[in-house]
Amino acid sequence: MKMTVDFEECLKDSPRFRAALEEVEGDVAELELKLDKLVKLCIVMIDTGKAFCVANKQFMNGIRDLAQYSSNDAVVETSLTKFSDSLQEMINFHTILFDQTQRSIKAQLQNFVKEDLRKFKDAKKQFEKVSEEKENALVKNAQVQRNKQHEVEEATNILTATRKCFRHIALDYVLQINVLQSKRRSEILKSMLSFMYAHLAFFHQGYDLFSELGPYMKDLGAQLDRLVVDAAKEKREMEQKHSTIQQKDFSSDDSKLEYNVDAANGIVMEGYLFKRASNAFKTWNRKKPDHIRRWFSIQNNQLVYQKKFKDNPTVVVEDLRLCTVKHCEDIERRFCFEVVSPTKSCMLQADSEKLRQAWIKAVQTSIATAYREKGDESEKLDKKSSPSTGSLDSGNESKDKLLKGESALQRVQCIPGNASCCDCGLADPRWASINLGITLCIECSGIHRSLGVHFSKVRSLTLDTWEPELLKLMCELGNDVINRVYEAKVEKMGIKKPQPGQRQEKEAYIKAKYVERKFVDKYSVSSSPSEQEKRMISKSCEEKRLSISKLGPSDQVRVPPQSSEGERQDSSVFLDSKHLNPGLQLYRASYEKNLPKMAEALAHGADVNWANSEENKATPLIQAVLGGSLVTCEFLLQNGANVNQRDVQGRGPLHHATVLGHTGQVCLFLKRGANQHATDEEGKDPLTIAVEAANADIVTLLRLARMNEEMRESEGLYGQPGDETYQDIFRDFSQMASNNPEKLNRFQQDSQKF
Repeated sequence: MKMTVDFEECLKDSPRFRAALEEVEGDVAELELKLDKLVKLCIVMIDTGKAFCVANKQFMNGIRDLAQYSSNDAVVETSLTKFSDSLQEMINFHTILFDQTQRSIKAQLQNFVKEDLRKFKDAKKQFEKVSEEKENALVKNAQVQRNKQHEVEEATNILTATRKCFRHIALDYVLQINVLQSKRRSEILKSMLSFMYAHLAFFHQGYDLFSELGPYMKDLGAQLDRLVVDAAKEKREMEQKHSTIQQKDFSSDDSKLEYNVDAANGIVMEGYLFKRASNAFKTWNRKKPDHIRRWFSIQNNQLVYQKKFKDNPTVVVEDLRLCTVKHCEDIERRFCFEVVSPTKSCMLQADSEKLRQAWIKAVQTSIATAYREKGDESEKLDKKSSPSTGSLDSGNESKDKLLKGESALQRVQCIPGNASCCDCGLADPRWASINLGITLCIECSGIHRSLGVHFSKVRSLTLDTWEPELLKLMCELGNDVINRVYEAKVEKMGIKKPQPGQRQEKEAYIKAKYVERKFVDKYSVSSSPSEQEKRMISKSCEEKRLSISKLGPSDQVRVPPQSSEGERQDSSVFLDSKHLNPGLQLYRASYEKNLPKMAEALAHGADVNWANSEENKATPLIQAVLGGSLVTCEFLLQNGANVNQRDVQGRGPLHHATVLGHTGQVCLFLKRGANQHATDEEGKDPLTIAVEAANADIVTLLRLARMNEEMRESEGLYGQPGDETYQDIFRDFSQMASNNPEKLNRFQQDSQKF
């Protein structure tokens, strides 16, 4: 280490030594100023960089909103989503760069200034103090008179002690100076080197990111070139068509006259017609012509009309089989015809005679077609309908139709309140939150996505595939049910719901409604039931568990997935939800298959994985299994229920479903990642239980699940998600469990004969 100040000169305390000290002290003072300035500039740079990241993130969110808005254009949506993801990665890289800058420049140099320079200043103060004391001792020693021997000895002793102290302090000061001069170099270079390495890593990460994105951008550029060429071609074609149409004679032109009873969209014929008022005056004339001219269509064996495209159609004739159509020549208006039903008649007017003849022919053909179709559907209904499907799953609908988004939209929107957005009231919502069971407009669905899946899981009613159990879940709840819980105090608090288009107001309202739950009536559920009530409930459920545990394997599979009379007797012991805490309310409602009560309990803060210590630590999901409801299990899983949480006996939901022979629930739990290798306190896993019970369906499912798991493990980390045969079989079981559960019961009973 090169010495800045020499130790020998320090002992001499020569003018050369003092000059060297002054030079070093001035240099250190200037160094401190430079370092303080650099640290302040670093802080400004970091704050500015963080502000840049915030603005960049807002811009990226704008791109994502634009991508979501462009959902009907796959190219635009895919490109914007990919670009926004890349920008998000760059924002993450910038954040890492600023964090490393803060550690390397700000923190490291600040530590050098506060620690090392402080030690130098303390040493300097001690040196100046002892130097002054030495000067005073020298002056005093020089002033003592020769004949005063006592004073001479005293002054000599003080001078000797002071010189020793001075040399010690001076040597320490010189050591501190030399160490500081050496350390300043390493600290400055070390921090700057770390800073430059952070930049190197940042640019490498950005280069790698855009190197991967480069081929896609190149392909997109080629697509854009083709789009420009195609757009120019289409423009020329449209200009040519425009010129051709302008040359056409419109004097005798009529609207399209054709009708098609086999149209793919189900609309036989559509067009504008004048409608005579159905009041007592039977008038045609109104102040505004559009009040009586409507867009009529024949669809689904009905005659309907609407004023605007987004309006829900108004049904004029419920069933065309009960109607007749005839010309009307006895009134003063031309081109009129009348559609007559047993309860009412509707007078309509076309724009020309050709259109009137076309409409009459279309109505007559639709009436004949309706007779044939209704007869065919009646035969199919006799063959396929079952009492277990209920109003949601009619027997004449195929499995494929249940999975179509359009079918999901129709089924979900017919639930009370679902025809408008749950949060802003916009009509015809096309999105849904599957864990809340509500419908949403596209703007509110974007806000729900930003809350996170632990609050709301958004899915499209028209673009996504819907499993039957999810459709049933949506139909069990609905906007009216959920708003009675989550908006219970809105009117009392004087809060106004946001209107369509009020983005910021919507965000604040939705966050307050679902995240903070400000509008939930928190006093509707008391803290806990009385001890007597607890004992009554616990006794009822314990009797249920004991009765199940005493059954043999062959008896257990005969327990139906949805019992009726016995369960109603057990559930009658359960107390009203107003006397239960949220966790216990969710626990009881899960057994009772009461989804509105379950949603209310979750809104009041119930833990979806709450364990009842008085009933073997059973969870709401286990209670849903005991209650035999597939939809209840799906609702709990969508709200974060742990499919592998077990009770005191070591049995999870999959164990209980296997014991009870609930094939649909077993299929659901396996799809949700249930651990099929877990054993209970008797050392039995679900497959062993199913084999002992001779339940062929559940044994097949469990073995297929194990085979699929082994296939994925053998294919490594990037293997396929599962065998196609496995997925098809599970899909068929899910469909059957939701739509025709009695078939699974029959299969279970048939397996007992062997």
